[in-house]
Amino acid sequence: MFVQVFQGPVADPAQVKELLDRWVAELGPSADGWLGSTAGVTDDNWFIAVARFDSESAARHNSERPEQGEWWAQLEKLFTSEPAFHETTEVVVDEHGDLDAAGFVQVMQGRTSDGARARELTDNDDPAWRDYRPDVLGSLMAVHGEDAWTMAIYFTSEADAREGEQKEPPESIREAMAELASLAVGETTYLDLREPWLASPS
Repeated sequence: MFVQVFQGPVADPAQVKELLDRWVAELGPSADGWLGSTAGVTDDNWFIAVARFDSESAARHNSERPEQGEWWAQLEKLFTSEPAFHETTEVVVDEHGDLDAAGFVQVMQGRTSDGARARELTDNDDPAWRDYRPDVLGSLMAVHGEDAWTMAIYFTSEADAREGEQKEPPESIREAMAELASLAVGETTYLDLREPWLASPS
């Protein structure tokens, strides 16, 4: 899998949403290898999108299409400063349910001292997770650059997620979470998408 992440501040979330809806309706059906997208805007108007493709070559082919360039030129005008891009094949997707059914998505970004171990811990599908956090439909973790990462967690709803945060995890999960936290370098950024824009090929 190949993932593209792009993000930055926007002035008008409604216009951004309109353009993304148009991409899904008009460009998505002919985008080779497109697996789905997660996007949204935080309360302070920070936009982030995570697009999934089955390969890097498919994503490159999509980027080279004239209609894709025209669409991006329109979207780019809606950012109030230069957007940032990240791309990677170092991706782990863990699905417990239908990610497109999520009512709330929390995106976290930070840096790690060991990207390979971080992916391994994320990919450890401990069956205790489903009993501990039934509100979690799944997650996506992408390690990009030398040590940066982006992780999206998909929840049934924000209320369920906040309630779940108060639960005491089983020992096996607590140990994995503690090790993952120990790999963090610096502060982690949290982006709450209370109205996530989720799309995948029909």
